[in-house]
Amino acid sequence: MRILVTRPLPDGERTAQALSAAGHDVMLAPLMTVRPVAADLSGVWAAVIITSVNAVRTLPPAQREPLLALPLFAVGERSAEAARSAGFHDVHTPRGDAADLVRLIVSRGLGHSHPYLYLAGAERAADIERELKEKGIAAVTTVVYRTVTTGFLPDLFDAIDHGSIDGVLH
Repeated sequence: MRILVTRPLPDGERTAQALSAAGHDVMLAPLMTVRPVAADLSGVWAAVIITSVNAVRTLPPAQREPLLALPLFAVGERSAEAARSAGFHDVHTPRGDAADLVRLIVSRGLGHSHPYLYLAGAERAADIERELKEKGIAAVTTVVYRTVTTGFLPDLFDAIDHGSIDGVLH
């Protein structure tokens, strides 16, 4: 099968390699790219929360460094591994979804003298800050990246025109 992978890099490359290893012909054409957003992360925080690898991947080292001593809560194992690779040592994950992450944070009860810092994308599926607030935990959502569209490459137009794509992964 010829499979089109439209995921942003570097995740799209990882997906393309796995598909190629399984014997598929892969066309890699990212339709989006992840861009950092300048953010003020100053403050005193109880812990850091992430729901995407992009939250730590796009964070400049100078901003990441002061946060490394804090506990970090990641939604899944890939996010947790990205955090560890970025230098976080006290990493916790429910290996689930946003609801599981909120339950884990509530169960850990790190004290509530300082808010949690949620490093997030501009577009989010879950409102972690609101969900934690409903449980009596203060959190501050700070946008540190956004996903922007890149448009179709000429090769992609050709492949679509010739009907040579059998499947699409986004």
